[in-house]
Amino acid sequence: QTHLGGKTYFLWFKPVAISFFIVEKIIDSNNMSGPDPKTAKTIYEFTVKDTHGNEVSLEKYKGNVVLVVNIASQCGLTKNNYAKLTTLLEKYEEKGLRILNFPCNQFNSQMPEADGEAMVCHLRDAKANIGDVFQKVDVNGSGAAPLYQFLKHRQTGTLGSSIKWNFTKFLVNKDGVPVDRYAPTTDPMDIAKDIEKLL
Repeated sequence: QTHLGGKTYFLWFKPVAISFFIVEKIIDSNNMSGPDPKTAKTIYEFTVKDTHGNEVSLEKYKGNVVLVVNIASQCGLTKNNYAKLTTLLEKYEEKGLRILNFPCNQFNSQMPEADGEAMVCHLRDAKANIGDVFQKVDVNGSGAAPLYQFLKHRQTGTLGSSIKWNFTKFLVNKDGVPVDRYAPTTDPMDIAKDIEKLL
C-alpha cells in the first residue's frame, strides 16, 4: 500500500497484471511453435508423429517424391487402394517414391483401429505394405493437422478445399512442394505417370 494526499492506495493488482502478462506470453509462444500452414512453402517445415507417437521431421523426405494419403480400414475404397498403393511403392520406392499414410476416422468412423501396434497389425493382416504410417489425424475442421491445412491451402481441389473422403491423395515434388491433388476415387496406378515425371 502507499499514501498519497492522506489517502491509502492498495497496489495488490500489480502482481496479478504481471502474472496475466506472463501467461499470455507463454500462450503466444506455444502458438508460434509450428509453421503457419498458410505461409509455409514446403512440407519440410512440418513435424508429425508416427503411429507409435515419435516425432518425425518431414525434412527426412528431402529429395524424395512424396504421396500423402488419408487412409481408412473399413471404407469401400480400402481394398483397392491398399493393393494399388502397395504396387505403386514396390514399383517406385527404389527410384525415390515415399508414401506417407495418415489414418483418419473423420469419415463415418471408418478407421477405428488405435495407433501403434493395433494399426501395424491391421496393415500387416491386410497385406498393405503401403509405406510410412503416422498417428491418426483430423483432416478437416478446426482441429485439422497443420500439415493437412497446408496441403489443402496449396492444392484446393474442387468444390472447396476440404477433404471429401478417405484416400484423397497429394503429390509432392522433390523440393517438398505439393504439385497435385487427386480425388478419393482416383486409382493409385493412375498417378504413376505423374510420379514418373517427378522422379
